Amino acid sequence: MQIKMANSFPSKTFTALSDLYPNMANLKIIGIVIGKTDVKGFPDRKNLGSERYTFSFTIRDSPMYFVNATSWGSEEYIKSLSGSFTVGECVIIENPLIQKKELEREEKFSPATPSSCKLLLSENHSAIKVCSSYEVDTNLLSLIHLPVKESQDYYSLGDIVANGHSLAGRIINVLAAVRSVGEPKFFTTSDRRKGQRCEVQLCDRTESSFMMICWDNESILLAQSWVPRETVIFAADIRISFDKFRNCMTATVTSKTIITANPDTPEANILLNFIRENKGTNVLDDEMDFLKESINLNTIVDVYTVEQVKAKALQSEGKADPFFGILYAYISTLNIDDETTKVVRNRCSSCGYKVKEASEPCTTCNRDPAEFRSATLSFDMLIDLTDHTGTLHSCSLTGEVAEEALGCTVNEFLAMTDEQKTALKWQFLLERSKVYLKFVLSQRARAGLRISVLACKLADPVEASRNLSGRGRV
Repeated sequence: MQIKMANSFPSKTFTALSDLYPNMANLKIIGIVIGKTDVKGFPDRKNLGSERYTFSFTIRDSPMYFVNATSWGSEEYIKSLSGSFTVGECVIIENPLIQKKELEREEKFSPATPSSCKLLLSENHSAIKVCSSYEVDTNLLSLIHLPVKESQDYYSLGDIVANGHSLAGRIINVLAAVRSVGEPKFFTTSDRRKGQRCEVQLCDRTESSFMMICWDNESILLAQSWVPRETVIFAADIRISFDKFRNCMTATVTSKTIITANPDTPEANILLNFIRENKGTNVLDDEMDFLKESINLNTIVDVYTVEQVKAKALQSEGKADPFFGILYAYISTLNIDDETTKVVRNRCSSCGYKVKEASEPCTTCNRDPAEFRSATLSFDMLIDLTDHTGTLHSCSLTGEVAEEALGCTVNEFLAMTDEQKTALKWQFLLERSKVYLKFVLSQRARAGLRISVLACKLADPVEASRNLSGRGRV
């Protein structure tokens, strides 16, 4: 079978990817680039002291067929070739070498493809031409929005969180909306290799925030093009890991991963509509998000004074990443005995978002009243923390963290008399506490800093006196 682009390329005939077999010659292939890796250099075994360079990409010409292509050559050639096209562009490949795919070895690090062949591009014999979108048939362009896996073959973010460690190390598919895209961060490793990292926060109907990490330049460039809360992605063959520092599950883009932005599938359209409908509400607003953090407290070692926290916040202005620290301070405001202050709120037992009344269905995770998930009572209060250098106002103390700090459940608290609540309050107002905190820069928060309490307990006096000056990284 041959593909003819009658309107666009009347003089050129292309071989379909489905018709490839090893050692075919004098071919022209047209396809849309759906995945691409970074350029890498390797020692040249034939010429000691020199390096060979390579990169790979994946092209598609029909709903059913896509293949991997690899090019090797000099640094100048490979970098120039790689820089000449991006994911989402159509290319014509002339005179590639068609080789039989070594299934087990190659698909360990490359995207799994339905073809038994792969393309090898030679510096001396092969050529690539980038096509203008005006030249290409719209059917070919539309393939960029078609996932490479079945549209229903994916895990929800809630499934990943629920399965926890059992999914660590697994390669799976994920359908999710883009909540935010972080700035790329560049670093140098101990052996002087330069690297980069970009964090993308995902969400869906089951989870309000889930981290995906991009390590290579190609996936970072792709992520920078996504519009938060307007983009849904289908990530095929993404690796799931357990982040020991954050004590949570994360997803990592690898050389096997193919990401389809705004896939044209019923499942993706339903999720996109849900995100858009809730765009202006607190469903996706991180200022009102229910704290579902479970940070490993042993990894938090930086000790600050209030003054140092404020100085670090000023230095970090414009950065999106949170920072963590320990504060030895008094709780100077704890209005748990004030009837005018809301201390306990109703939250959906499934997703954790606030509902006005316990009998109200949650509009966040469940729009069908027939499948109503009951609400639960949860602590939700703001406290002030004060040390000898100043005060941090409106720190969020919620959920199980608040129960552990106060030493009572919500139901036990509600059963207390006003006198008992006042006595409980003064246990903290008179004593210095050791408080683990998460700090997030936010223009909408008081003083530009949103502060969440991760743990709070009465401090050991000797330990506190040793750390009053702070030693955090400012």
